[in-house]
Amino acid sequence: MPRVADHDARHGQITDAVQRLIVRDGLTAVTVARTAAEAGVSVGLVQHYFTAKDEMLLATFTRVNGRFTARVDELVDRGEAEGRTIAEMLRQALAELIPLDDARRAEFLVRLAFGGQAAHNARLATVQRETLAGIRSRVARAIGNGTVCGEVARGVDADDAARRIVAFTEGLALHTHIDPDRTPVTATLAALDDQLGRVFTGICRRAQLGRGRLGSAE
Repeated sequence: MPRVADHDARHGQITDAVQRLIVRDGLTAVTVARTAAEAGVSVGLVQHYFTAKDEMLLATFTRVNGRFTARVDELVDRGEAEGRTIAEMLRQALAELIPLDDARRAEFLVRLAFGGQAAHNARLATVQRETLAGIRSRVARAIGNGTVCGEVARGVDADDAARRIVAFTEGLALHTHIDPDRTPVTATLAALDDQLGRVFTGICRRAQLGRGRLGSAE
C-alpha cells in the first residue's frame, strides 16, 4: 500500500507540474526537463513514470477531467443533503466548467490547450470525446430525473436538451475566458439559469419521491 500511495503521489506531483506549465506558458512549453524542474524532481524520475511526453500529457488531461467529475459528485451529495432541486444542482455542476475563479480558470486553460492538440492526437481526442459524452450523459440523466420529479415537462427529449445545455455552457465558458470584463460572474450565472429555466419549468417533487440524484439512473 505505501508503494501505491507513493506512486499516486508522484504521479500527481508530475501531472500537477504539467498543468502549471500549461497555464503559465502554454502547451508548447511542456518538456520532460521543464516538467521535472517545475515538479522539483529529476528528469529520470519523470521518465520512470512516463516513458513519453504524450503519456505525460494524456495523464494530465485525464487528471483534470477526473477532478471536475469528483467535484460534481461532491456538489451533488451536498445538494441532496441540503434538499436542493435538480435544476439547482445541475447549475452548480455546469458552473464548474466555466472559468469563474482561478482554479476553474486554470482547468479551462488546460482543456482549451488539449482541445487544440486533440485535433492531431487520437488518444487525446478519445479522452476529449469520452469526457464530453460523460458530461452530456450526466445532464441527460438529470433531465430525465427532473421529468420524474416534476421539474421537467413530460415529452422533453433529454438527450437533445442535454446537448443544447452543454453546448451553451461551453460557449459561455469560452466567452468568459476571452472577455472576462464583459462577462461578470453574476451575468454569466444568470445566463446559465436562463438556459436551464427553458428546460426545468416545473416544481420539484423529489422530496416526496425520495429520488432525483444528478447522474443516477431511474
